[in-house]
Amino acid sequence: MSIFDSFNINSSGMTAERFRMDIIAENIANANTTRTADGTPYVRKVVTFQEKGGQTPFSHILNIKRDHYSGKGVRVSTVQEDTWTQANMVYDPSHPDADENGYVTYPNVNTITEMTNLIDASRGYEANATAFNASKQIATRGLDLGNG
Repeated sequence: MSIFDSFNINSSGMTAERFRMDIIAENIANANTTRTADGTPYVRKVVTFQEKGGQTPFSHILNIKRDHYSGKGVRVSTVQEDTWTQANMVYDPSHPDADENGYVTYPNVNTITEMTNLIDASRGYEANATAFNASKQIATRGLDLGNG
C-alpha cells in the first residue's frame, strides 16, 4: 500500500461522513414538515456506507484494475427512507394537516437520535482527517530525510 492509498482511503471517509452530515442536517431541518410536495409528511433518510471494491467475482476482477485509478476506501451505497420507524401522531385539531380525528402526522425524525448520529459522523470525519494529516506528515518527513 502506497502513501497515496492512505490519502485516498482517508479522503473517501471524509467525503462519506460529510455526505452523512448533510443528510442528518436535512432530517433535522424537516423534523416538523407535515406536508411535502406529494402531500405526505417528510420521511427520515438514512445513509449506508459500503467498502469500495466489495463486488461480485466478475466485477471484482474488473474493479481491481479500475480501483487503481479510483482508489480504495468507502463510498455511500444507498440513501434510503426510514420505513421501519413510525411517524409521530400528535393531537392538534386546529392544524391544517390534521386528519378527521384531529391528529397530525409528523415526520419520524427524532432530534436526539439525529444529534447523536451527527456527533458520530463528526467524530468519524475528525478521525479520517487526523489519519490524513498523519499520512501527510509521514510523507513530508520521508521527503525531508531524502533531502538531508
